[in-house]
Amino acid sequence: MSELLPGVEAGTVEARIRMHHLTSGPADGEPVVLVHGNLSTGRFFEHLMSPASDRWRFLAPDMRGFGRTEPAPIDATRGLGDWADDLGSYLDALGIERPHLVGWSTAGAAIALVARARPVASLTFLDPVSPYGYGGTFPDGRPCWEDFAGSGAGVANPQFVAKLREGDRSGDDALSPRNVMANTYWAPDFRLPRDREDLLVDEILLSTISEDGYPGDATTSEHWPGAAPGTRGLLNALSPKYCDWSWLPDLDPKPPVLWTHGTADVVVADGSMLELGTLGQAGVVPGWPGADTFPPQPMVAQIRTVLERYAAAGGTARMEMFEGSGHGPHVDAAERWLALATEFWASA
Repeated sequence: MSELLPGVEAGTVEARIRMHHLTSGPADGEPVVLVHGNLSTGRFFEHLMSPASDRWRFLAPDMRGFGRTEPAPIDATRGLGDWADDLGSYLDALGIERPHLVGWSTAGAAIALVARARPVASLTFLDPVSPYGYGGTFPDGRPCWEDFAGSGAGVANPQFVAKLREGDRSGDDALSPRNVMANTYWAPDFRLPRDREDLLVDEILLSTISEDGYPGDATTSEHWPGAAPGTRGLLNALSPKYCDWSWLPDLDPKPPVLWTHGTADVVVADGSMLELGTLGQAGVVPGWPGADTFPPQPMVAQIRTVLERYAAAGGTARMEMFEGSGHGPHVDAAERWLALATEFWASA
């Protein structure tokens, strides 16, 4: 593992599985758990943890299937249940009772599940997956097909998966992990310093590439585009067949919620070019049955609607748009994002 930034330490925790994590700040500080998303690790938060805060105890674990945490299969039929249970066990092992939870992308669904199981001080949704999962739903969350075809591991780009499996560190191909990170994680005009980019590419390449990890297994379907989610692996866990946190307004008690979203996000968007409805409409995937049958998924609108319902049900939901930021405003607008988040945690 390459050298950590000043004030950041690495370690392992014997939880439900052995979890690798980064930490910074005082041992008795207010705990803030930073949970990464798909094809990333805790190091994608490291820059926020250095220099160490006097108030906050930052913890950034590597989640199941990624980084240096013990490899373990993902049961997709539980949605992000495995991640949520791992996080709960991790908190118990560390004696943390009421953390502030930050969930980036995939992890948004996981931290919602944690909050349903135990008290938390706050929830920060950082460009989270839609409350109705990723791909193949109408605006109200209904599936486009009864078997949820058009979502899950079966629609992953096989060339990209092959590049991950090969450990490709180059920038020679549009589908290399380096170029996918540069073009989908951050704002279009943002570029990490080369040494930091190299480090994060190496972190991505620690991912477990298999039917139990990324992308997962798949099944065929009679419905367009011919593939439906299987039962194993991360992309299936994100399918609307299994991933759902639209129940958030029913939480009791209701922790304060902050939603931050990059307006240039191409991963979680109203019409993401990584989602089959948008790709079909654009003619990239042939045979699209039309918007009446399989519309582009309005992910941002779905998130907003659920959080408005959360506020109407008595919760506090703050929504902040990061103009021009991509899928990771905590990286491409790090200073502003951290200032906003720390102000929110302090007021929670």
